[in-house]
Amino acid sequence: MAAAAAALLLLLAAAGPGRAVPGRARRDALREELLLSPLPNGDVAAAFQFRTRWDADLPRGAVSHYRLFPKALGRLVAALGVQELHLALTQGFWRTRTWGQPPLQAPAGAELWVWFQPTVTDVDKAWKELSNILSGIFCASLNFIDSTNTVTPTASFKPLGLANGTDHHLLRYAVLPREVVCTENLTPWKKLLPCGSKAGLAVLLKAERLFHSSYHSQAVHIRPICRDASCLAVSWELRQTLTVVFDTFSSGQGKKDWSLFKMFSRTLTDACPLASQSKVYVDISPKNKEKELLEVTPAPASVYEAIVQGEKRTYAVYDLLSPSLFNTSRSLNVQLKWKRPQDTELPTPVLHAQRYVSGYGLQTGEISTLIYNTHPYRAFPVILLETVPWYLRLYVHTLTIITKGKENKPSYIHYQPAQDRRRPHLLEMLIQLPANSVTKITIQFERALLKWTEYTPDPNHGFYVSSSVLSALVPSVIAMKAVDVEQSPLFTSLFPSSDGSSYFVRLYTEPLLVNLPTPDFSMPYNVICLTCTVVAVCYGSFYNLLTRTFHVEEPSRGGLAKRLANIIRKFRGVPPL
Repeated sequence: MAAAAAALLLLLAAAGPGRAVPGRARRDALREELLLSPLPNGDVAAAFQFRTRWDADLPRGAVSHYRLFPKALGRLVAALGVQELHLALTQGFWRTRTWGQPPLQAPAGAELWVWFQPTVTDVDKAWKELSNILSGIFCASLNFIDSTNTVTPTASFKPLGLANGTDHHLLRYAVLPREVVCTENLTPWKKLLPCGSKAGLAVLLKAERLFHSSYHSQAVHIRPICRDASCLAVSWELRQTLTVVFDTFSSGQGKKDWSLFKMFSRTLTDACPLASQSKVYVDISPKNKEKELLEVTPAPASVYEAIVQGEKRTYAVYDLLSPSLFNTSRSLNVQLKWKRPQDTELPTPVLHAQRYVSGYGLQTGEISTLIYNTHPYRAFPVILLETVPWYLRLYVHTLTIITKGKENKPSYIHYQPAQDRRRPHLLEMLIQLPANSVTKITIQFERALLKWTEYTPDPNHGFYVSSSVLSALVPSVIAMKAVDVEQSPLFTSLFPSSDGSSYFVRLYTEPLLVNLPTPDFSMPYNVICLTCTVVAVCYGSFYNLLTRTFHVEEPSRGGLAKRLANIIRKFRGVPPL
């Protein structure tokens, strides 16, 4: 337990109070950036980040204006007592083994986790109201968040701001893995920006290009941070991030050379007038300790070097606020060209994981999770969070953790069993990963039979299980230094490194698709048709016999026409009618 406590303290220090952010003596500040990262397999990742700092006391309601901070979110935080809010809408899955460690990863679908103020008396009521309001703001299905998919983690999600995060009962976490992200979610996200999509880096956010990609993730992070180095006052930070991965095959280019116009069908013409900083970073780090393989045009005005996620990175920096940037041309079109064919060998991340479902039939199954530690000589702990719906009944006694053929006992474990139609399973474990090892975690489950009204409109498609969450302090091969957040890319300030020997990483595995016992929903249709036919024939005939009246029709003597016809037939000698 001593090792578990030490590891938890390290994670708390890594993802704990935000670093003091020095800023100008004014109430509002906006910084925007675009980070272009060529991936090892030839794809390109574009990460947009817009950070709005607001010097206001929201909990006390001392707000007199909303200049840059969106009023909808500001009033929401103040009214519901929100301490921190993190919302992510993601389409696709980040391939860690192919693309490397992401700056900020999110699970497929919709993810929402919120820390509330200690003054909130009914957290569940505030959580329900918050999810419904966010559903209307971002045009998402967050109103489907209820007690059946909400959990309260104890160690995985620590506050990223100034809160101490000791009372985990103020935390709520939920994932909707089936949520589909489209243009109707991007439009309200862009409207929260101070300049909208009319100026600055936001002009590149063209929906038809952003969703024609392999990976799309947009997020909103709200947290309290220090206003200055002394941290005597608190400011609020709104960080809007958007990460897109473009690949050569879906774009139809057939080449590994890229440019802003090829990716977004637009170029940069100016910066947002309200922004105090607007920069474009291009990762031109050499691969495999060789000379630079990447050629960037136009030539950057400056180059920035930093140790990010245990690797030495070199960035070409383009400052949109610099008067000399648009002197030669009216627009900026950054082009990426490879000097020679890139090596096919891909670097392996230090920490990555995968998960799958095994077994046969529709009664029992098994969930398997593989966690890889590729570091040659360093071992480190990892916190694993599993959230399983109630209709998959876990057998906790079948939980096994195997590393290098031996049993690996977790130093900390927290399990909250599910209740049918009320809450899901929650399993948290602190596992030690030996150096250069693969840890396999398996647990068996039994499928429940739902009521016929609880099935989705396409039940044969299957039911989704949300991604597993891995939180760890990954050891760094290269000693890292404390970076200046005013000069470095903004994503390094969300998870700052606690020391120079390790960095904090949060990863997500693939969501699972599990089939449940599904009845034949065509049978009710057949029964209804047969029943209606029987009722129409039998009951209709029986009712007709009971209500019909019978009358004997007497033969009539005929009318005037018949008598005239008989007279004529008599003269002709023909028998009468």
